[in-house]
Amino acid sequence: MKSIQTENLTMLVDFYEITMANGYLRSGIGDKIAYFDMFFRRIPDNGGFAIMAGVEQVVDYLQSLTFTPEDIQYLESKNIFCAEFLDYLRDFRFSCDIWAIPEGTPIFPGEPILTVRGPVIQAQFVETMILLTINHQSLIATKSNRIVRAAQGRAVMEFGSRRAQGASGAIMGARAAYIGGCAGTACTISDLRYGTPALGTMAHSWVQMFDSEYEAFKAYAQCYPNNCMLLVDTYNVLKSGVPNAIRVFDEILKPQGIRPAGIRIDSGDITYLSKRARKMLDDAGYPDCKICASNSLDEYIIRDMLLQGALVDSFGVGERLITASSESVFGGVYKLAAVEETDGTIIPKIKLSENVTKITTPCFKMVYRLFDNASRKAIADVITLYDETINDQKPYMIFDPEHIWKRQVLENFSAKPLLEKIFENGQFIGSHRDLGEIRRYCAEQVGTLWDEVTRFENPHGYYVDLSQKLWFEKNAMLSQNRDLTV
Repeated sequence: MKSIQTENLTMLVDFYEITMANGYLRSGIGDKIAYFDMFFRRIPDNGGFAIMAGVEQVVDYLQSLTFTPEDIQYLESKNIFCAEFLDYLRDFRFSCDIWAIPEGTPIFPGEPILTVRGPVIQAQFVETMILLTINHQSLIATKSNRIVRAAQGRAVMEFGSRRAQGASGAIMGARAAYIGGCAGTACTISDLRYGTPALGTMAHSWVQMFDSEYEAFKAYAQCYPNNCMLLVDTYNVLKSGVPNAIRVFDEILKPQGIRPAGIRIDSGDITYLSKRARKMLDDAGYPDCKICASNSLDEYIIRDMLLQGALVDSFGVGERLITASSESVFGGVYKLAAVEETDGTIIPKIKLSENVTKITTPCFKMVYRLFDNASRKAIADVITLYDETINDQKPYMIFDPEHIWKRQVLENFSAKPLLEKIFENGQFIGSHRDLGEIRRYCAEQVGTLWDEVTRFENPHGYYVDLSQKLWFEKNAMLSQNRDLTV
């Protein structure tokens, strides 16, 4: 389902993007072609991989780029922008090329996950929204995938709208959580816009509104007999909640030949309570009645509950998912990689730093993922010059870019380019993918990673290497600027 842009976000931009754009134009280089890469340096929660998400919303944003008269009037009031620049904005037309790794793909530090090529005014201007969009959704999709994997095949529902950082955080977070593997969301508007299945039954207030817990359960079963999931912890799970639920199942659903959907436990020692509740339900003739657990869960709590034998069939996860509370930032950055002369020659650019992790990789690049043909597992990613190809019909040597004596010659492998061109001269040329398709693709691609990469603690470092040509280019530039790095 194609997403929906509800407002013009052109001016959601760091102010220095506008001052630089004005300066580029006044300096006579506004139309110079520049290449910018988005990449990230560290995986959230010290995990083994992250999940790419948010590309669809980047597309929406870029297709809606237009400066309104109110925007121009605001900029004019600052008294720092030249008339020529304001005229440029009045007639603005986005004309960049963009390559992006598809949503749902596992991604790794240091590799370009999105590349923009175009007039530097434009390529620089879109930095803020690209980073905002992909950083947020990739963070939530990554956290969601961790929680879903901890649940070991049990459904996980995203229940965090009320704890999200604002409306966009709730709506886009629900979308990203679905990509990461959640079965659905409590966020109704996300279902309306993007097709993330809306789920939910009752709150404690429903139970409190009636004269008794039994009356509350009975009324709900009469309203929703085919989806009767009862919240059993308002008063006492084992002494009141489960017995009243069983009574209602017997009196209201059984005579209609309807089986109950389940019960939900939202407090207490859920591991212990789920075991006791399971026995009570089984003894009453409801072994198919599911038990759902909620209450400040995350991947570690879910994992430990299951290790301790919790008899839970599904999980509702709120604030620790929608806010990615254990790691609140996905540190994607947007850096200049090259410029292009009028004759088409591409000139690489590099950013140096005393902090080695902040030294960028220059050039216009492509990313390949190499798969072992026997196991179908991912071996490594290789960043190459854009016009390089990896011939997977011949042996290919990969090596560690920092410790180049660590080498391996690969045979019987397949090489897949990851960056796909989605904009050409400002026109969208990609395809809008159904969100369910993206979710299935994500699960499939995570399945190509070795277990050692997907574990939560001390995951094996996945290899992201440079091709020999790119490695030589980068190190030549470092050598040329060696005095500046001392």
